[in-house]
Amino acid sequence: MFKRLNKIYNDFPQKFWLVVLTSFIDVIGNTLLFPFFSLYITQKFGVGMTQAGIVLGSFSAFGLIGSMVGGALTDKFGRKSLILFGLVFSAVSTLSLGLVNEFSMLIPLSVVIGLLSNIAGPARQAMVADLLPEDKRQEGFGILRVVANMSWIIGPTIGGFIANRSFFTLFVLDALISCVVAVIFFFYISETKPASTEEQESILKTFAGYGIVLKDFAYLAFLFVSMLMGLVYQQLYNSLSVYLRDSHGIEPQGYGFLMSTSAITVILLQFTTTRLIKKRPAFLMMALGVFFYMIGFGMFGFVNAFWLFAAAVVIITIGEMVVMPTASALATNFAPEDMRGRYMAVFGLSWAIPATIGPTAAGLILDNYNPNLLWYVGAAICAVSVISFYGLHLWLGRCERFDPPETEAVPAS
Repeated sequence: MFKRLNKIYNDFPQKFWLVVLTSFIDVIGNTLLFPFFSLYITQKFGVGMTQAGIVLGSFSAFGLIGSMVGGALTDKFGRKSLILFGLVFSAVSTLSLGLVNEFSMLIPLSVVIGLLSNIAGPARQAMVADLLPEDKRQEGFGILRVVANMSWIIGPTIGGFIANRSFFTLFVLDALISCVVAVIFFFYISETKPASTEEQESILKTFAGYGIVLKDFAYLAFLFVSMLMGLVYQQLYNSLSVYLRDSHGIEPQGYGFLMSTSAITVILLQFTTTRLIKKRPAFLMMALGVFFYMIGFGMFGFVNAFWLFAAAVVIITIGEMVVMPTASALATNFAPEDMRGRYMAVFGLSWAIPATIGPTAAGLILDNYNPNLLWYVGAAICAVSVISFYGLHLWLGRCERFDPPETEAVPAS
């Protein structure tokens, strides 16, 4: 195993591993707080999941604008400065959320945070694409997922215990960790934006470049199907904790354990999964991954035992191990080198739009109807997504940029 890990380490540039390290630390901070934020809103302010969903949706709605601005600025000015801005602003905004005592203040605060906190998202993904050649990107994104899930073992486990005593402590810890990551990034990671031999375009022309992205019909089709999938996947983090508490009496520690179970599954199996799928048709793999989503999310509406909830999370995680690195690699393969920031910003819509719509829609179901209906509808949406990804495979699967390279497959173990 050590020989295999050493080979993986040597296959990737050192700067990539520095990015991996900062991601590991940053995600620990995020996972201390993020999985419990819906619980925090409903508990502190005495509101239902519908109102909590409006707040979460506001973050994502205005995050769409922030991400689009960030994508253009990434292509114009580079990656590092945008990422540093995002880390520092994340620390400030996290503390501000923890200090708010009136629910009415959460909405305007969510507008400002949504606009500015997502500016760095496209820069992070563009930096990974800069550092890795095309044939390494899927595996590289898989490595980032393994490391992120190592953080998920630490974050929710600690966060679940702290949440029962002091939610504000979670906000402080997340802010401190963002500052630590910013310091590491500032001193040890250099700019990765490829040098351009062409005349520098104006900032207006940079923003106008989004018109090119929006004319890429195949890319838009991929995004639309990804949005369907994302509507369901978002519920794992936005609604499941509240559903388990209100419908099954499962405390935050139990939800934290489920998230840690998912993380352990990724750590044990992501490398093997990525190497098994990376030579196979990408859109077909997307369909396979979402099929696992359909089974896992559908189970939430039928089971009652805690171990069966854990089994459903593991099934979803298997699909996630297929979907996440494949989707990121597909998005970067669509993008020309000089437009990676803008393509990745638009790719963010596949998560931001579901994050805008999903929490409020889920809240309406959880507060007004049989809560199990949320998971029945989710399974049906996943079924549509599976069929749609298979259709994209039939349409685009033979295009040169999406065909697996004709090289000898790397053994899975």
